[in-house]
Amino acid sequence: MKVLAENKKAYFNYQILEKFEAGIVLQGQEVKSIKTRGVNLAGSYAVIKDEELFWIGAKIPPYQPKNAPPNYETERSRKLLLRKKEIKRLIGKSKEKSLTLIPLRVYTKNARIKLEFGVAKGKRKVDKRELIKKREIERNIERELKLRG
Repeated sequence: MKVLAENKKAYFNYQILEKFEAGIVLQGQEVKSIKTRGVNLAGSYAVIKDEELFWIGAKIPPYQPKNAPPNYETERSRKLLLRKKEIKRLIGKSKEKSLTLIPLRVYTKNARIKLEFGVAKGKRKVDKRELIKKREIERNIERELKLRG
């Protein structure tokens, strides 16, 4: 399993409640592009429309910019492949207050490109500040231990 892209900010901005793995419906050149250039997950999210899951806002650059088809869109919505049971579960979860579907990472599994996304709840500024303070205190403790040892 090779990780092609990761959304590190998601863990800071959101509290991940549950994770899911989904296949992605891609065009041929998009597969090559993701494997060589990667994909930008920042600002992307998943949405359920008519009992189907779509990935919106992901930027996949063209594989060969000069050779790209004239109608190629870098930010088009892409269909995600999940089992019906999982989709129905997600429909129930997404109806809950302030829960969103945030992509966490894109990786290859058995020569297929997969998307791991999480059911997430947004963190407040206070929670983020507490996390930053906690990290800073841990860094200071480590620094002191190194100086003494």
